[in-house]
Amino acid sequence: MSREDYEIVIGLEVHSELSTKTKIFCSCPTEFGGEPNTHCCPVCMAMPGTLPVLNEKVVEYAIKAGLATNCEIASVSKNDRKNYFYPDLPKAYQISQYDMPLCEHGYVEIEVDGEKKKIGLTRIHIEEDAGKLNHDDYGRGSLVDLNRAGVPLIEIVSEPDLRSSEEVDLYLKKLKSILEYIEVSDCKMQEGSLRADVNVSVRKKGQKEFGTRTEMKNMNSFKSIVRAIDYEAERQIEVLEDGGKVDQETLRWDDVSGKTFPMRDKEDAQDYRYFPDPDLVAIKISEEMKENIRKSLPEMPESRKERYINEYKLPEYDSNILISSKYFSDLFEGATKICNNPKSVSNWIMTDITKELNEKELEPSDIPFTAEELGKLVVLIDKGTISSSIAKKVLDEMFKEPRDPQKIIEEKGWVQISDEGAIKEIVLKIIEANPQSVADFKAGKDKAVGFLVGQAMKETKGKANPQMLNKMFIEELKK
Repeated sequence: MSREDYEIVIGLEVHSELSTKTKIFCSCPTEFGGEPNTHCCPVCMAMPGTLPVLNEKVVEYAIKAGLATNCEIASVSKNDRKNYFYPDLPKAYQISQYDMPLCEHGYVEIEVDGEKKKIGLTRIHIEEDAGKLNHDDYGRGSLVDLNRAGVPLIEIVSEPDLRSSEEVDLYLKKLKSILEYIEVSDCKMQEGSLRADVNVSVRKKGQKEFGTRTEMKNMNSFKSIVRAIDYEAERQIEVLEDGGKVDQETLRWDDVSGKTFPMRDKEDAQDYRYFPDPDLVAIKISEEMKENIRKSLPEMPESRKERYINEYKLPEYDSNILISSKYFSDLFEGATKICNNPKSVSNWIMTDITKELNEKELEPSDIPFTAEELGKLVVLIDKGTISSSIAKKVLDEMFKEPRDPQKIIEEKGWVQISDEGAIKEIVLKIIEANPQSVADFKAGKDKAVGFLVGQAMKETKGKANPQMLNKMFIEELKK
């Protein structure tokens, strides 16, 4: 049989750190970084006799995520102990939720090849994060850092509705976007704020039963997840085609070799011996609380997209890029209010700003300047104060040292030359220096004007007004 005879079945468990100021069961800070074991206390270090107290903001943020993903919100929920032994889990159990999660039966809608598809969500529940092991480079041992222990998470569990790495990529990006819009997580994957456990199985097309699944844990890169799914699906198909049997196991993805390697047998729910946490009372959610959280939800990506198309007359392509990140969307809206030129702002975000981010390996959330400063930059171009080429230099300065673009052009002496007398002087000088281009123009080669304008821009280091140059060159050449 060929690869086309098989269907890939994928389910995801996405863990997202919540942007609360304090941990889920104590008052320690959740901020990233800090010297090892400086953001912890007897509670998150699991000292004997300590008791957890649930952070109400964690519940609120989880419900917010549930409502934004079309989930049903439970009126009564509870916390459970998930038992396993690992060095970075000081209690030897994790406080999580088992059979009574806060949110259930939701969905996230993605668009695949022009068709909309709903990816079901089994549940969203709250839990605490574990600590972190820092391994010695020389193999002499590992040290435990408990700064991250007790940081609040939501775990978003999808149904096995995904059928390709492309769908997974779309789903994860949509989910990340939603969490950013409702401001419950910063989703900084490089800091571990968003990571996924990826379950993959394959089955013959037409077969109803699912195949045996493997799980790749704690993946925090969309690109790696796509590569890992494609590799693991091919590996499983090859095993089956050779008459073998896929083992249910937890795998480690190695980004360098592009392969998966077994870590341990995959656990089932019974292996964790869940039971209700006796130190925590039930969580009761009133209808009033649910409604108040629902009313606090901001305008979501799809709604913004429709508005950008209808109100700002932007193409669907532009709108999709802008809503892909809350930071892009907010930057676009704020800048447009300043300059009233939505298409120009959109172009700057999609081209030069995105290019800078890619080159510097930054996220949209890392853009250092404000929407107001970007809007002012577009105003300076529209007024003719600076040319587009100078504007690119200004943008580069705004990435290096964010400040008002007007101040930048004054500091650098980049104000555009728009004085007719000065422009004419430059035009005559360039015409005199380029007799061949003059002859080409008179012979009907209109492209010669572009060359002359380019020479004038070079002469003025990009400061001459290109529209005025173009007009004056034609006037002089026609004489």
